[in-house]
Amino acid sequence: MQIISYFCGVKLSIVIPVYRVEATLDRCIESVVGQSFADFEVVLVDDGSPDRCPGKCDEWAVKDRRISVIHQANGGLSAARNAGIAAAQGEYITFIDSDDYIAPDTLKELMPLMEQCDLLEYPVWQYYGSPRQKYLNFKHKTYADSNVYWTETQAYCHTYAWNKIYRRQLFDGIRFPEGKLFEDVYTLPRILHLQPRIMTTDRGTYFYCDNKQGITATAKGDELRMLLDAHLSSGMPMDDQYYLKILNIQMDVCELTGDEPRLTRRYVKPIGNIKQRLKALTLNLLGIKLICKINKLIHRIKNPSRS
Repeated sequence: MQIISYFCGVKLSIVIPVYRVEATLDRCIESVVGQSFADFEVVLVDDGSPDRCPGKCDEWAVKDRRISVIHQANGGLSAARNAGIAAAQGEYITFIDSDDYIAPDTLKELMPLMEQCDLLEYPVWQYYGSPRQKYLNFKHKTYADSNVYWTETQAYCHTYAWNKIYRRQLFDGIRFPEGKLFEDVYTLPRILHLQPRIMTTDRGTYFYCDNKQGITATAKGDELRMLLDAHLSSGMPMDDQYYLKILNIQMDVCELTGDEPRLTRRYVKPIGNIKQRLKALTLNLLGIKLICKINKLIHRIKNPSRS
């Protein structure tokens, strides 16, 4: 591992993993160095990128002394984030994926709030730039209980590592699991079990840009097994809405892998939209095994090529 560093002793460390992002890397970094809040360092982690990204990272480090670069052999997103955590010098830490970016003045709006919390979550444009883009906003609210935050905000639907700022000490003894996908679903619950002071806010904006080659869009059976495992092992409270979300993942895993269901059957109140209510009623009547079989059959009828 080669480290090029010029800067330390700052308020905020911004960790940016870099891999095959020639087209978007400059946009990402420009959105950071152009922030009106300036008391930060940027840790670019070149995860063995085979394109021009390593050179571009070094060029940025020369242009802005707040930027340092780690060059390492390819180890995946978790390994890159973990290297950034280990190198971070700030009192606080945040993550930005190199195909995404943040809005102007986002850090200026967010950093004063960190005096009141250990973990701050801020708004996201999800799948930005695509027909399915959606704005995820939050109430300005503080949570003393992680379990309340988890269920009230449906945090299990946005366990993203990036639209959050953390007190760096939260990562003492915690790292992203290497060799696993959906690493943020494994990691956020571990942080929440520490019972940090949590705040959500309607200030600032993270742009999560649509990526048709991303993990979520291309996940197959083995990858969805990891997602299911992450949720089942989270140790977080499971209300009916969360249960139905996990049930959706379980049905996909059964269909794509032939696995037996791992989710334990329970009664679920018919809640939500019509589709969710029908799913809850079917589950209560037939059980998980049968609902998984019905789901597979419906998909075979709609799309015979999947069988």
